[in-house]
Amino acid sequence: MSDIRFEIIKKIADIQFRYKSLDNVSELESTSPPSVFVGSQVKEGIVNVGILSPLEKDNEAWIYDSPKYWASTGLGIKEVIHLRKGLLNSRFKSKITDPRKENKFLKLSQELALSSKPVDVEIKLKNKINPDMKKDKILAPQGMFAQIENVKITSNTKIDPAIDKAINDDIKASESITELYNKNYNEYFLSQILSIGSLGLKKDKKLVPTRWAITATDDIISKKLIEKIRNYKEIENYELFFGEYMGNAYLILLFPRVFSFELFELYLPGSSWNPSNETKAATDYEGYEGRKNYAENTGGGYYATRLPITEYLEKIKRQASVLVIRIELPSYWAALGVWVVRESVRKALETKKLSFNEMREMFENAKKISMIKFGFDPEKVFKKSKIIENIKTQTSLGKWV
Repeated sequence: MSDIRFEIIKKIADIQFRYKSLDNVSELESTSPPSVFVGSQVKEGIVNVGILSPLEKDNEAWIYDSPKYWASTGLGIKEVIHLRKGLLNSRFKSKITDPRKENKFLKLSQELALSSKPVDVEIKLKNKINPDMKKDKILAPQGMFAQIENVKITSNTKIDPAIDKAINDDIKASESITELYNKNYNEYFLSQILSIGSLGLKKDKKLVPTRWAITATDDIISKKLIEKIRNYKEIENYELFFGEYMGNAYLILLFPRVFSFELFELYLPGSSWNPSNETKAATDYEGYEGRKNYAENTGGGYYATRLPITEYLEKIKRQASVLVIRIELPSYWAALGVWVVRESVRKALETKKLSFNEMREMFENAKKISMIKFGFDPEKVFKKSKIIENIKTQTSLGKWV
């Protein structure tokens, strides 16, 4: 694993050394992971659409945009930032509705986004490269950007038959996403092709800002999984999972009840989104019938957390009431986007679960683990939890049946 980190940092260092002066870069031959980006600043129906690529050709370009790989190899915050700093967002302006008509740059961007392998491109820029980098709760970091003057694909793109069928079927985007997910296409790829306007009814196809597409994809997939989960038996015991990745610690408590979901996010002083000296908190909840509106308090993190939880319940063919506590530690010093949430929860669920016959036992162990490993007492969360309150005050549907 250390060898992998070394090769990644060496790769970025070599490129940055070669391009110390970005002022002289106006044309480049590069390889896109493949990756595209649709901005969220919509003005009069127009957005920025960008092709992401390093500053030169790279046989391993896919590594610049592969959250699952980053998590599986244990990359740290610095390594991911270095990788993302090496990406150039070569962008152009497009109308939201352009997927319904001919647009040279957009058609090329769609072809690139749909490819199952990296794509070689030649790019000519209109202006100087801006090396600005901003943090965001939803999006992975992005490095440089510049306006595009011209672009062309110089290698063969490979589009899977299932993807080709999906973009040509005249069905709703949510249906296409569900079908493709069931064929093992992951949420990262699906959010990208939703964003670039390749899915949906022909008359309704449109560009979707990447940040919205990510959350929409998480929501669509997990809602479909929940429909199945509601038909399963409840888990037999109380289950507890815990884990940490990149300063994001998770306690996941499963109760033998019908499905409901609750997330508490706690931002400790000095963590990425909390420069103050006091712990900040946010929470959202849904009962058995689901949510009717957006989770305003925890935002995209809510849906990124719920997806792997519902994947787990679908895998074991059981339902449960789920309380998730996210503790954002000071070691999470740079925001990297909700992919960190998604993969941190998956890592926690991959650890050996602790199983208990009584709820009291689960609470006691959750407190010990949280205090010893993360220096946090979850007692206040337990007192404010709607799920715990409901369990203590309401008779379960199972008992009624």
